[in-house]
Amino acid sequence: MIRRDIVSIKDLTKEEILSVLVRAKEIKTTPPGPILKGTIMASCFFEPSTRTRLSFESAMKRLGGEVIGFSDGQSTSAKKGESLYDTMKVIGELADCIVLRHPLEGAARQAAEATDTPVINGGDGANEHPTQTLCDLFTIQECQRKLEGLNIALVGDLKFGRTVHSLVLALAHFNCRLFFVSPASLAMPDGLLESLRSQGVPFSFHGSLEEVIDRADILYMTRIQTERLSDSLEQEKSFVLTPALLQKGKESLKVLHPLPRVDEIAREVDKMPQAHYFTQAKNGLYVRQALLTMVLGS
Repeated sequence: MIRRDIVSIKDLTKEEILSVLVRAKEIKTTPPGPILKGTIMASCFFEPSTRTRLSFESAMKRLGGEVIGFSDGQSTSAKKGESLYDTMKVIGELADCIVLRHPLEGAARQAAEATDTPVINGGDGANEHPTQTLCDLFTIQECQRKLEGLNIALVGDLKFGRTVHSLVLALAHFNCRLFFVSPASLAMPDGLLESLRSQGVPFSFHGSLEEVIDRADILYMTRIQTERLSDSLEQEKSFVLTPALLQKGKESLKVLHPLPRVDEIAREVDKMPQAHYFTQAKNGLYVRQALLTMVLGS
């Protein structure tokens, strides 16, 4: 994976995905120290971010590397009309790898075409978020002791939620049963459903959490992506996970959420043993350290 672009989770084989998870576990168990000293990561965020941006920057600094970049595209020459292609071509000359978040689908692919410097997709519009998926898989494996053969319910905005798009593509490797819980207007895109069908992944559609709560091993909650909704969809309400509802699930059920949370998980759930989303966020540090060491060849 040395000097590889990580634009889509589809760019990685099952074996490569598992190798990242192994490296992340090693790093979580035994921090490696400043093994990336002398390298520079460009953190280029044209769209708001808390966990992805800060975990990548923390990961790089904990590995001894340096970080340059920006957290607001309005502070760059994009405001003057410079194309993303030109911006990435220049930044590629200044850094050893680029982490990019952009509101437009396909932006990460365009950036990768502009430069020979490795580009890691930190989220491109409603398309994908491959590093979040690696964090999700690491957390699922950690809390369920396996990835194979699990029942996984994905809940909320499945149309515009890029984290679930990447996640279902990765889960296709692991013989999982998928339950899609969403309003009809925010259902999983047809293209992804066709990909799952072609790979023989079993899935079904549901209109409420109550329909799946007792069957799920993982409950993957998401917020409604209000920033991507048209006016006609702005009134869609999220499904809300409460302690009473959660108690109807298996004892081994774990709840994940890529965050930020809005109102789809009651605060009281945070104290319950099933809640694993803050651990999931913390695991982003180790997974992104793993990716950086592998892409930069340490």
